[in-house]
Amino acid sequence: MTADRTESSDATNARSSEGSSPAAGGPGRRTLLSLAATATLTGALGALPAFTASAAPRRPAAAEDAPADPRHTLWWQAPADEHSMISQGLPVGNGRLGALASNDPGRELLLVTDATMWTGGLNDTLDADGQFPYGRDDFGSLTLLARLTVDLPGHDLSAVHGYRRTLDLAQGVLTTTYTRGNVTHRREIFASRPDDVIVVHLTQSGGGRHTGTVTLEGTHGEAPAPSFGGALSNGLRYGAAVTVRADGGGRVRVRGTRIDFDGCPELTVVLSGGTNYAPDARTRYRDPALDPERLARTKVRAAAGHPASTLRRTHVADHRALYGEFALDLGTSTPQQRALDTWERVRYRAESGVPDPELESAYVHFGRHLMISGSRGSLPLGLQGLWLDGNDPDWMGDYHTDINVQMNYWMADRTALSPCFDALTDYCLAQLPAWTDTTGRLFGDPRNRYRNSSGRTAGWTVAISTNPHGGGGWWWHPAGNAWLCNTLFEHYEYTLSRAHLERIHPLLKGACAFWEARLVATTVPGTPGEVLIADSDWSPEHGPLDAKGITYAQELVWALFGNYQASCRELKKDTAHAERIGALRERLYLPRVSPRTGWLEEWMSPDNLGETTHRHLSPLVGLFPGDRIRPDTSTPKDIVAGVTALLTARGTESFGWANAWRALCWARLKNAEQAYRLVVGNLRPSTDGGNGTAFNLFDIYETGPGRGIFQIDANFGTPAAVVEMLLYARPGHIELLPALPAAWAGSGSVTGVPVRGGFTVDLSWRDGTPVAARIHSTGGRTTTVTHGDTSRTVSLAPGTSVTLKGFHR
Repeated sequence: MTADRTESSDATNARSSEGSSPAAGGPGRRTLLSLAATATLTGALGALPAFTASAAPRRPAAAEDAPADPRHTLWWQAPADEHSMISQGLPVGNGRLGALASNDPGRELLLVTDATMWTGGLNDTLDADGQFPYGRDDFGSLTLLARLTVDLPGHDLSAVHGYRRTLDLAQGVLTTTYTRGNVTHRREIFASRPDDVIVVHLTQSGGGRHTGTVTLEGTHGEAPAPSFGGALSNGLRYGAAVTVRADGGGRVRVRGTRIDFDGCPELTVVLSGGTNYAPDARTRYRDPALDPERLARTKVRAAAGHPASTLRRTHVADHRALYGEFALDLGTSTPQQRALDTWERVRYRAESGVPDPELESAYVHFGRHLMISGSRGSLPLGLQGLWLDGNDPDWMGDYHTDINVQMNYWMADRTALSPCFDALTDYCLAQLPAWTDTTGRLFGDPRNRYRNSSGRTAGWTVAISTNPHGGGGWWWHPAGNAWLCNTLFEHYEYTLSRAHLERIHPLLKGACAFWEARLVATTVPGTPGEVLIADSDWSPEHGPLDAKGITYAQELVWALFGNYQASCRELKKDTAHAERIGALRERLYLPRVSPRTGWLEEWMSPDNLGETTHRHLSPLVGLFPGDRIRPDTSTPKDIVAGVTALLTARGTESFGWANAWRALCWARLKNAEQAYRLVVGNLRPSTDGGNGTAFNLFDIYETGPGRGIFQIDANFGTPAAVVEMLLYARPGHIELLPALPAAWAGSGSVTGVPVRGGFTVDLSWRDGTPVAARIHSTGGRTTTVTHGDTSRTVSLAPGTSVTLKGFHR
């Protein structure tokens, strides 16, 4: 292996009443006093959501539009059925405000969602079994904000020809084109973060005119109107507004409940809206001074004061600033494959079994488009991200803390979208006062089957489901605090941002305090002395409800304790506490292989106490997302064999998110073909509600015969698996092409890949072997780069790079 060292001038900074009533949407007076005190733990609350008054955005200089790159363009030959929007509508979003678009030439429909449009409240009462209520009124649900329609009489699909709609992933622009008579019509839709609006821009060539109607209506009983406002039963205020601008002639006027336009060569529809949600437990997660309807009117007026070309240019520059940081080439597809539209291509890939590397790469970038569109400046992505087709999403569209919200963010750092991770950090910080207060008051309830045997409760934990109001839903999830903290700490390992570590340190400290009070001392045959195990728990969502020492909890707590110690060392604080936590970590029981099944044990039992092919891989969290278990000399061979046997037993046919997790685990075990099989398995078309990819590439989760629902985590987990197949890294170690499948082995490249430890990697390969790997320091100093038997230690100053060559198999 040889090295070419270069100095880089573009050094990257590290990225940075007395009681409580759910219906009231917030805590009572006594709880608020506790929350105010607890708030000091957070150091800094999350940043305010984007729906606030803001200065005018900076406008980039005028430039010619870049042509669409076919490798970054998805296209279809049919619009969405208005009654099947969740599987056919195309998504846009500005990180807070999202929409599904139908692209119907005669009746454009946008289903608009704000990330904070939640019913429910703190939900800090328990059911008779000591667990949380879980309904749309008490726990709450994400709901739609509005429906926008643009009606164009005479433009029905039957009256036009040459119809095509495209989603330009690189620019975040959705385009519809068609011909009516001798006039070619073009419609663009985008959601601008700088202007905080959604734009629908209609143009034509050939002397045509646009005549029709724009209608905005709420989804909670509001009458259609150019603007509306209201309040949910939990006190959350919301509002939305739309305006229309005509250029080149024609007339626009408000007529009662709608906006009419007539004879307009060019038309721009601008929409905005949001809520008065604020991420502060002390104000019941509300900004009482904010009038959402008034602010929406202000935003649409300001945006409509600029030509659509200016709004588009501003949006594209903002979108590309994130999107362009990462590039992926998995190989070249055939002309036959390229000639197919996206849905035909998905079907052909599944039916023929012929690899389609450009489609597989585009699927990764589709996930990146969803991340950029859905996770900036507001709440994080939940089960359905920002995209709904009604007010009754399954599982409330919530944050499941036993896999969903974590999987949603596995992709962010791996694909150079670290700024999109901040929404999760902000959320956890804003919820911490409520989580701490609720844990202290309720976790020790004698009806709670998961309460601590010690009789003591400290720190904080969460329920399996969480909402934006500080509330939990369904069952307590003791180890959820550890998994959230480990996810937040891993982001630090990518960015080396000391500011981020300072912010999350209270979360780690509080979670460790919880486990100090929870761990149980016991003896285990064959192990000298006493060991510490987790108290009664449930291996999500699997097996007996009252098992002690479940592998899931043991692995997560082991990682949590180590991460907390590392945080204390880096920040030079809580030294004595870190030493105490380190001593507990050394006493933690770690899982064994069952002599009966040959699998890694899930419940400290040699028996299989659950379903062999269960969707969750809870006992494998030490393999992924953790890396305590890895197939090298640091892990005993019997443990690696037990992990492999358990993963094999779980099978390869499951829900999309479960397949993504399996693919990630197989990548960690360096089994390229198994990982690839699962990745492309998620690209199979969903039929009759079955598991797979929908018409619009959303992942479909089969919930029963003939019924499937959209669940977004596979759209993020699968791209994460692709990156892990190409590059595995932990602090101090980078492995190139650990699980490269034959389908991608011919030639390819990936550039701008952040890795844990403060580096980015540009990698190219041919015939399954790296050609060159450029290692760039974004704060890291020393790491080992390996491929096969080749190993090289690299030392770099921040901002410098080295290019390694001369690899061999």
